[in-house]
Amino acid sequence: MGFAVCVFCASSSRIDAKYLDLATQVGTELAGRGHTLVSGGAQVSCMGAVARAARAGGARTIGVIPEGLVSVEISDEDNDELIVTPDMRSRKGEMDRRSDAFLILPGGIGTLEELFEVWTARVLAMHEKPVVILDPYGVYDPLRELMTGLMDQGFARAKIFDAIGWTGSVDEAFDLLERSQPRIEPTAEDYAEAEI
Repeated sequence: MGFAVCVFCASSSRIDAKYLDLATQVGTELAGRGHTLVSGGAQVSCMGAVARAARAGGARTIGVIPEGLVSVEISDEDNDELIVTPDMRSRKGEMDRRSDAFLILPGGIGTLEELFEVWTARVLAMHEKPVVILDPYGVYDPLRELMTGLMDQGFARAKIFDAIGWTGSVDEAFDLLERSQPRIEPTAEDYAEAEI
């Protein structure tokens, strides 16, 4: 049975076409597996590509966009449901609430912010929803190295990688999302290290 997959991805129009192709593949695969798409609600760049491909395959799409970006990002009125929130914080909260899993594609600072929020919450057992990074082109390789370095220096524990899947394959990304990931039990040290 399908579930709601939140896809975090780029809204930039200056990216290479291969990232748009990846977003299209994700939307097609999502629809083929019977899932619902939750996305940032814009019709531009990867956000638009994943939503169009999902709808073309028969998937339900839910877009969530903050009021201040409706005209800037050009909201995707073709979504089955388009939710306009007052601000970015409420946008992320609504996307989280409506999603059963998170898939992160290559993107910029906004995508990174979304990734870190759901990743941290999973490490702290604030949710049990699968979190998967799909990165066939190595965009996030420096991030992986950074996080490994933080572990090596004692700023994070190995369980940060237990809380996330990392792949370069669309098929494997959805396989990971569909498999139940083990529950992570946080310790007092984990909360302290989260610097919250």
